[in-house]
Amino acid sequence: MSAPKARSNFGDQPVDIALSQILETVGSDSNDDLVRKLLVTALDMDAAELPRLELKIASQTLVEMLNTYRVFAPYVDRQKVSVFGSARTATDHPDYLLAKEFSQKVAEQSWMIISGAGPGIMTAAIEGAGIDNSLGISIELPFEDSGATVFGDDPKLATYKYFFTRKMTFVKEADGFALLPGGFGTHDEGFELLTLIQTGKSYPSPVVLLDHPGSTYWASWLDYVKGELLAGGMISAEDLGLFKHTHDPDEAVAWICDFYTCYHSLRYMHKRVIIRLQHEITDEVLATVNSEFSDILVSGTIDRADVSKIEIAESDCVDLPRISLAFNNKDFARLSALILRLNQLSPGDQPGANPLHGIGPDPEDLL
Repeated sequence: MSAPKARSNFGDQPVDIALSQILETVGSDSNDDLVRKLLVTALDMDAAELPRLELKIASQTLVEMLNTYRVFAPYVDRQKVSVFGSARTATDHPDYLLAKEFSQKVAEQSWMIISGAGPGIMTAAIEGAGIDNSLGISIELPFEDSGATVFGDDPKLATYKYFFTRKMTFVKEADGFALLPGGFGTHDEGFELLTLIQTGKSYPSPVVLLDHPGSTYWASWLDYVKGELLAGGMISAEDLGLFKHTHDPDEAVAWICDFYTCYHSLRYMHKRVIIRLQHEITDEVLATVNSEFSDILVSGTIDRADVSKIEIAESDCVDLPRISLAFNNKDFARLSALILRLNQLSPGDQPGANPLHGIGPDPEDLL
């Protein structure tokens, strides 16, 4: 059974006429169809007599999504890395100092950091990158300092009531991810992030596990993942390539930034994957990836592609070269490996140039 889809009409003629009149008065034209579906869904929820608490959750969710857009919109042209880690890490702890150094080096590459805007690793990341290169997404908790103590009156702070809208922002707005040692929250965010990439619900992105030299934190985690998840057949060996573990902040920065030396972004379209590139690749590189990644194709080969009419209409990276493949929509870890191989075979002169990802592919593009 397919997931339910939003409706465009409420089914009551006077109501539908009123909706059209509202949109004619205040609508933006280009997105009126989607706004209409939002309005109809709200009316459907009322007609279904949802409990008041359910309506409060839905209303607050939309408000938090709107506020996220307002905070992040001025920085849409900046690449960003989300930094996760414990709120309880002391300021003199090696991981605190490592998070600070890593974030400083990320900012030197003209990237911004996204932090939870709380204490511990979150504050270390902000201190390292500096407020000008930091965006905060804090959560209202009764036992933890507000992000306002870190950001003050700086407008680059969004505050959330719900964890799920905050976690969506961490993924939706970032082009790379760094996880330092943390508690339940760090593991929750890390496993969800890897699940989203593994299942194609989020675009391929670089993920790095970072802890100080001598630490066993991520090594022990990796032993568990290999010993239980991999050995038990719950993940594949290719899934271990979705992240990198290192103690070196320079290596961590390179892993994230170098992900975009050849690769720019991708789009799912008409049962094909379109991979946009920072620069042209040679015939030899194309032949190599065809040889090494034929297993993820349902037909044909990986080929150079022209800009599609849809991309032209949406002004979607029309100036970039691209390749396309009939992807099997299953082996997403291998798709990430293809991107890494392209970067290895055909690195650019500079790391990254605004891939600008969204939350993930439109499910209709995968069908």
